[in-house]
Amino acid sequence: MQDLKVEIDFDHFPPEYTCDGEGISPRIRITGSGAPYLAIIIDDPDASKGTFTHWVAWNIPSTEEIPPGIPPEPRISHPVSIVQGMNDSRKTGYTGPCPSKGVHRYFIRVWGVERELDLPPGSERVELTDALASAATGYGEAMATYGREKVLKSPPATRT
Repeated sequence: MQDLKVEIDFDHFPPEYTCDGEGISPRIRITGSGAPYLAIIIDDPDASKGTFTHWVAWNIPSTEEIPPGIPPEPRISHPVSIVQGMNDSRKTGYTGPCPSKGVHRYFIRVWGVERELDLPPGSERVELTDALASAATGYGEAMATYGREKVLKSPPATRT
């Protein structure tokens, strides 16, 4: 399987890509794919109940950049063509990091794919990974972290 180079603009998620900001999808740069299509999964293996999937997308015509802010529609054609699946928040499209405690790792996984995948919009991660088992020609990943600082809902009581 061919190695893809996957890059993002940060090592620690800026708030605009998380639940503490706008929650938009990040820019992803991909090089080294000779395949006609790409597929993406973003996940958090450190989630308390097991790996949490933040984004599932496929049938992306091969490109060197997925721009930030992909709309959360099942199928889009602009700024790039993408079919999106259901994430573990039970929403279509990207859901930003929002760990309950500690710093979590988030893997941006990209596959080169030899053909369009026959998956309907809204499909889940397991369906995509099953389809990739016979269609993937390359793989690469990037990783970034995110942790939320506890925010006090009201100021602490002071002693007098």
